[in-house]
Parts: sequence; C-alpha cells; structure tokens
Amino acid sequence: MSRRSRTLRTLLALPCTLMVLVASVTACGAQDDGPRDAAQAFLDAFAAADFASAARQTTDPDRAQTQLATTWKSLRAESMSASPGRVDIDQDVAEVPVSYTWDLGSGRTWRYDSTIALGRSDRGWSVRWKSSAIHPKLGADQHLSLATTDPPRAAVNESDGSEVMVDGTVVAVSFDASEAAEAGSVVDSVHRMIAVLGPLIPGLNAQVIAERATAQDEPLPIGRLQPGDFDRLRDSLALPGVVTEDQAVLVPRDPNFAPAVVARVRDEVAGELTGSSGWRVTVRNPNGLVADVVADEPGKPAPAVLMTMSRTVQNAAQQAVNSVQGKQAMIVAVQASTGKILAVAQNRDADRDGLVATSGLYPPGSTFKIVTSAAAFHDDMSNPDAIVPCPGEIQIGERTIPNYDGFALGPVPLRTAFAQSCNTTFADLASRMGPTALTHAAAAMGLGAEYDVPGLDVKSGSVPVEPQLVARSEDGFGQGRVLASPLGMALVAAAAASGRAQVPTLIYGRETEVNGPRASLAENVYQQLRPMMRAVVTEGTATSIAGAGEVYGKTGEAEVAGGSHAWFTGYRGDIAFATLIVLGGDSTNSVNLTRDFLGAVPGDYRP
Repeated sequence: MSRRSRTLRTLLALPCTLMVLVASVTACGAQDDGPRDAAQAFLDAFAAADFASAARQTTDPDRAQTQLATTWKSLRAESMSASPGRVDIDQDVAEVPVSYTWDLGSGRTWRYDSTIALGRSDRGWSVRWKSSAIHPKLGADQHLSLATTDPPRAAVNESDGSEVMVDGTVVAVSFDASEAAEAGSVVDSVHRMIAVLGPLIPGLNAQVIAERATAQDEPLPIGRLQPGDFDRLRDSLALPGVVTEDQAVLVPRDPNFAPAVVARVRDEVAGELTGSSGWRVTVRNPNGLVADVVADEPGKPAPAVLMTMSRTVQNAAQQAVNSVQGKQAMIVAVQASTGKILAVAQNRDADRDGLVATSGLYPPGSTFKIVTSAAAFHDDMSNPDAIVPCPGEIQIGERTIPNYDGFALGPVPLRTAFAQSCNTTFADLASRMGPTALTHAAAAMGLGAEYDVPGLDVKSGSVPVEPQLVARSEDGFGQGRVLASPLGMALVAAAAASGRAQVPTLIYGRETEVNGPRASLAENVYQQLRPMMRAVVTEGTATSIAGAGEVYGKTGEAEVAGGSHAWFTGYRGDIAFATLIVLGGDSTNSVNLTRDFLGAVPGDYRP
C-alpha cells in the first residue's frame, strides 16, 4: 500500500476516533452533581430537624424518619450542622464523607465524621438508608443517648493531710401516691412503709405523708438511707408507691471525727465540691444497654476543701473528753499564732445541747484573771512583782468577796496571787479600774467580738462595760456578768501566747468576719503576763500538769447554781486551749483532763 492510501485511510478514520475520545472525556471527566445534591438536601433537612423531608431523600423513609427524630430527641440537641465532602462516584453508587457538628446545650459541642452512601435509580439519586448515615458506629435498631456525668466530688481534708469527707452514696426514699393508688391503697402502702423505715427515720406520720403525697404530682421525699441499711431493707421496701434512688453525697471518712463540726462544714461547702459536669454520648441497644461510648468529655473536679482542724489534736482532745461520764466536758484548741481552729471536742453529754464548745456561754471564773491582769498592766496599775494583798476575804461596797475556802496569803507578789488564784486580789484590782478597762482588755485578746466563721456557730463571750463598783469587782475574778465560751477562752490564751488577738478560722480560703469592739495591748503587757501563767503550772493551782511540757495556763472555778464549773485555759508551744467541765467542781479536774489531752499530742507536733 502506498503512503497516500495509508494517509487517506487515516483521515477517514479520524472522525470516528474523535467521537470515541469525546465520549470518553464526557464519561470520565464531567462532574455528576446528582449525588451531591441529594446528600445536601438530606443533610439540610436533617439539620433543620425536618425529619419527614430528610427521610424522603432516602430509600427507607419510614425507618429513616424514626431514627432521625429519635436522634435529636435522645441527644437533646439545640442545633446541628453538617458539611459534605468530595463525592466518590462509581457508576450508580456514590459515597459522601460528612462532618457533623452538634450543639448539645450547656456549652457541649460534639464533632465527628461519617459517610453517606447513595444510589442511582430511575428516579435519580437517593440516600441508601443505613443508621451509619447518622453516626458510623450506630447499628440498626440502636440509638444515640446523651448523659451528664458528674466528676468525683472534691474531698474535704484536715490540716494533717487526711480525708475528713469523701464522695459517697445514699439511697433517697420517696413516695408516689399515684402509683400506690393504681396498685391498691395509698394509706395501706404508707403504713407499711413507715413500719419498715420508722426505726431509721423517726417522726414519720402516716396521715401527713398520705395527704402531702396525694396533693402533689411529684413523689414526696421521705428520707435517706445508708446503702447498707437499704440493702438490708430492700425486699421490705418493695411496696406500691415507694421510690428509691441513689444520690451522691459527702460522707464522713470517720464518723467519730468532730461530727457536729463536720456536719456544719458539709452544709457550708457541699454546693462547691461538684466541679463542672462532663457528658457522654453512647450507643444503646433496644433494651437500653450501652453498646459503645462514642463521645466522652470528662467533668472537671473542684479543688479539695481544707479544714484547719488537725486530726492529731482533735483525736487527742476527743479521747480526753470521752473519759468524762455524767457531766458535759469540752476542749477547744486553736493555733496560737494564727487562730486556726485545731480541735473542737465534746463528750456525748455536751452534744445533747448542741455545739456548746464554740457557742455556749459560761462564767469563766478565775481564768478571766488573765484579762484582769492584762488590764492592770495596760493601765500601769501593777506588775508581776508588785506586792498586793491576798486576805481571806475583802469588803467592796456592800459585797464581801472571799477566797476559795477562805485561804489567805497576806501581802504577796502579784505573780503569786495569780498562781494561787486569790479572788480578793483581783476583786481589789478591778474595783480600782475604770468602767471600760476590762472590756478593752478582753476585746484586745479576742473576747467579746462577734465572729462569723464559715462553717461554724461561734460566740466568743460578753464583757460588758461596768460602771457599778461591786459588779466590776466580781467581773475581775470572772464571777460577775462576764461570760465566755471555751472557744473564747482559747482565743484569750492564744493572744497571751502570740501578743495579739487572733481571729478564729475553720476553712482555708474563707475569711471570718469580725464585728464588735477592736482594741490592742502593748507587747510589754503580754511579756509580763506569760511568766505569771507559767507560774500557775510550776508552783500554783495547775502543778498536776507540770510534766506535760512547757505549759502556760490559768485555772478557774466558776460558782453557779448547783455547783461550780471547772476551767483550765492556756497554751503549750503553738497550741492554745480551753478545757471546761460543766459543774465539774475542782479546777484540778480540768487540769488533769488537759494533761491527758496534751499527753496524746506529740511534744514536737507543730500545727
């Protein structure tokens, strides 16, 4: 064949070749917008919560509409947006990657990727319905579920580092009158419930419960049970209308650790220990069981709460007061240099009247001679070495004031009169003071102010201005109108040790508000006071505690109807304390109780 023949044949064949090439380009290179449009229509309707319209874009509208609606409802979604990616087409099948973004409320945003499959039929492109169009791990007949997750409650710790309160669970019991009525009798169910719960939740009244439960739509709260008690009573509580639910609460790690104080601290801080809640999205089977966790955003726990109380000091004080039977006994200890409360211990007899160690007011007896001495030093009326009278009794106005058992020392240094607790000496000093002298000195040592201590009921005491001569003389040895709590006298001892009034605190980071008179005393007042308090232990009325270390203190017996209160207040190192036995008689009883307390606190312990 000639070259010309070959060329002609080639030219004749060229149109056919060009036609095949154009057809190929059309089939392989052109974009088919059908699947993208179908996917976009489905996603737009789903995002608008128009489930019927979205379902019409699928191959199974009934099933699709149900699952789409269930998803929005179970996620409690506020909004959703979806962005399709590049379409991948293979003849009559296409896949579209999708990025979902859900707004689940309360700042919860959930993002994930999935894939939508599409198919082409005579009617065009449509979504081949599978549950995975909603989420890749969602199977047929499964649904997504949103749940809030609470972080562990923050612990409440004491200053030695151990936990006081931790996250725990109680079982809340309620009564649903409508449920009881459907099953039979409301009254009968209430009576049967009370028969079971009565020993653990006293004061339940069948008529009141029946009336209140019937009058409201929600179940009526009845009370809370410890998990162990509930497990024991579970079968007996399977009654019509009785509803039980686990609730997270703070529970004491040790129920014997300052229970009255711990209960108040729990009420004070309970709302601030939960931190911020987390959330979780799960895949659930038709029976409600979790098949998979597809999103888990943990909550942020709150920081631990730290109490100023010391387990070492509290346990020692509690052990001491528990040894007293038949009389109220209490010990309060504070850090002398800061006022931080280290211990509030009461025996069971005292517990019956509430937290009297911090809020009960009693005549302080001769422990108040600390304040009277400070007032005398402040006004330059006397000094520890000044010779003062200590007769068996003294006449002031119409009042005859005696010493205990009428003892007399004659003229002695003030230090000796203080150590031996001469009432006549201090009545005489107070009689020569101005009406405000004792009030001023008491305020300067922390006694008489109103303290708003977060987590604690507090009354320090009362030292009124006294213009009447006789009444002021009685105040001078703690037997007039002067009143103090054990906490108040512990603050007086802390001031003596540190040289200034201390503000009591119980929870770190929560300041105490102070209302009332403010005053101050010069440092030389305290310098003169301390050796007198030491002499009480080395040679005076508290020698029975001399072996407990370098203790400074003052004894007191406050006469009241029916007997006398036994007091001892003072400090050792940085621990200031006050011990009171109500109607405890001889102050030696409180001294010995304090000896037991300090004996259980290591000598090198520092708060």
